[in-house]
Amino acid sequence: MEIPVSEFVVRFMERLGIRHIFGMPGAHILPVYDALHHASIHTVLAKHEQGAAFMAGGYARASERIGACIATAGPGATNLVTGIANAYADRLPVLAVTGETSTHIFGKGGLQESSGEGGAIDQVALFQGITRYARLVERTDYLPNVLGQAARILRSRDPGPVLLSFPFNVQRERIEEQRLEEIAVPSLQSKGALDGDRLERLCEHLLAARHPVIVAGYGCIRAGAQELVERLSRRLNAPVASSLKAKGVIDEESPLALGSLGVTSGGHARRHILERADLLLFLGAGFNERTSYTWDQALLNGRILLQVDRDPGQLEKAFHADVALAGDVAEVLEGVLRRLGDRPEPEAAPSPAGEGKRQAGRDFLSGFGLVARFFERLEERFPGPLMVFDDNIIFAQNLFQVSSRNRYFPNSGISSLGHAIPAAIGARFVQEAPAFAIVGDGGFQMCAMELMTARNYRIPLNVVLFNNGTMGLIRKNQYQQYGGRYIDCDFVNPDFRLLAEAFGMEHRRVEREEEVDALFEELDLEEGLNLIEIVIDKDAFPDYRTRR
Repeated sequence: MEIPVSEFVVRFMERLGIRHIFGMPGAHILPVYDALHHASIHTVLAKHEQGAAFMAGGYARASERIGACIATAGPGATNLVTGIANAYADRLPVLAVTGETSTHIFGKGGLQESSGEGGAIDQVALFQGITRYARLVERTDYLPNVLGQAARILRSRDPGPVLLSFPFNVQRERIEEQRLEEIAVPSLQSKGALDGDRLERLCEHLLAARHPVIVAGYGCIRAGAQELVERLSRRLNAPVASSLKAKGVIDEESPLALGSLGVTSGGHARRHILERADLLLFLGAGFNERTSYTWDQALLNGRILLQVDRDPGQLEKAFHADVALAGDVAEVLEGVLRRLGDRPEPEAAPSPAGEGKRQAGRDFLSGFGLVARFFERLEERFPGPLMVFDDNIIFAQNLFQVSSRNRYFPNSGISSLGHAIPAAIGARFVQEAPAFAIVGDGGFQMCAMELMTARNYRIPLNVVLFNNGTMGLIRKNQYQQYGGRYIDCDFVNPDFRLLAEAFGMEHRRVEREEEVDALFEELDLEEGLNLIEIVIDKDAFPDYRTRR
């Protein structure tokens, strides 16, 4: 039996396990939308395609499942670019489906044509540098091959975004339904064999070290290795410093948790490494600019360096390692723990390496007492479960201690403002945990209309908005590096109380500590839709220029 290509594509998405797709309809993608009408996939109407892409990314980050977004040709597709670029940088499995004008008018200047012909923009070319696979599907004869390639990438252990663009007439063509069976939808790829010799050498170095430190990256969380990291930490009495994305890889209340390592942190983890460590074990951590203090050699010199990453391309990218081992982090840690065998855990109490990290963060951000009080109450109220999507980063990095039962999602990727709110909305479609989106007042206005998406679909969400009437990072840099010559950083905000009322949200404006306490007593933070406005001083700046 023949079915329309549009239905064939929707059936393929169902086989991938996609249950929600975020987007906006347009004329050139309506055949696929029509096929979604009777499918098991739930469509979610966003207010802007960028928001849809961020929602798909948040969905993927919170669930480790495939996120999906959909848009029409031309501006619909181009509006996806920032969100797809973010997913590419974060290696998220996100499928983007877009429409295109019919092939018979390619090169003739059709409305919203983006075929790359006759001077039209080349829609697929725009995505080739920010996807693992991008294809304009102009014929049906090779469609199963294209979809099979997309499936292999989306279901791989090193995934990334995929773009599939379908001309309007191709969506309406017919294809044999049984050709769906030609498409292999793989389970996650096998982990592969480990290099036994390198694993032995890695263990020998670990056993010989007197003061090892584990630097845990997001690869630990992606591998589901949090418990194994904690077990190895206890076995070796080795403190754990995390990258920003891996914050909470072990409970940050643990005496062995150093907190996150990075230039925007209070510096506790860095000081411990410089003063104590004789060995660093990097687990799924790329040692990027933020984590490495712009690749400060002082962190590495004179220490044994061990690196484990499932992506061989990440090994020794930023430094030379004494042992560099390609492999799944969980499998490597299981191998290390087996080789340690019955070696007893240290009889002494765990190293108090984590003592002082909270105070270091507060000292670093001494001008932000209201913010510190907010995160203190957040920890008390939600020891778990909780999802925090954070565009602001610097406050939570230093003032929020993440428990092993919570999830913290900093704005990593390409660090685009306007990310936290739609990403948190996407995550709430797949996870039931209470969600907070942390934003500044500048970034909030890049995505505020997506709050109506939350309202329309009855998605509970708490938005924490830091109101200082300025682009804080820009103003800080202009003060510290450009002699206070401010330009295009300050602005006038709307009345957020009236805005919240228009969105159907509860609103609290916080200017005193007692108002922080009150909001935790008065607001429904589990099932409500809330806008929490915390007023901060535009001229209070953290200074991490000297944290070297």
